[in-house]
Amino acid sequence: MTHVLYGERIGQEGELRIGSCAIIFDDTRQKVLLTRRADNGLWCLPGGKMEPGESIEECCRREVLEETGLDVELTRLVAVYSNRDQLVVYQDGVKVQFVILSFEAQIAGGMLALSNETTDAGFFPFAEMEQMEMHDRHKDRVLDALQNSPIPLVR
Repeated sequence: MTHVLYGERIGQEGELRIGSCAIIFDDTRQKVLLTRRADNGLWCLPGGKMEPGESIEECCRREVLEETGLDVELTRLVAVYSNRDQLVVYQDGVKVQFVILSFEAQIAGGMLALSNETTDAGFFPFAEMEQMEMHDRHKDRVLDALQNSPIPLVR
């Protein structure tokens, strides 16, 4: 199981990785696409780490496709997230501090499906997110997207 630890500058104990996530609203902007992670059972936005040789935009589109079966078009950069006081520890003992670029995206094709990384997926209203066990600050990322800031946030 993946664990997230918090402590003053605990991120320095891990390797630095870049990743992305996608915020995909329904047509009414009243619901957001969430997936349930297979490794820890928490709900989250689709996304993951960037692979060598790809751009951050390619990373985001690839991760969404792998986790949901959906092709997306990225419409804007919402925010860049980093937390020096957070450390992600994977089952194999690898420790990581992430820098995440969060994009708003629209569905361009494909069909919503599960993968080996997801056990459930669907569009959920914001009020329902309050009752869901969410991964880290993913709810905050949705709220940041709803601000519609013309300038990406840095958090």
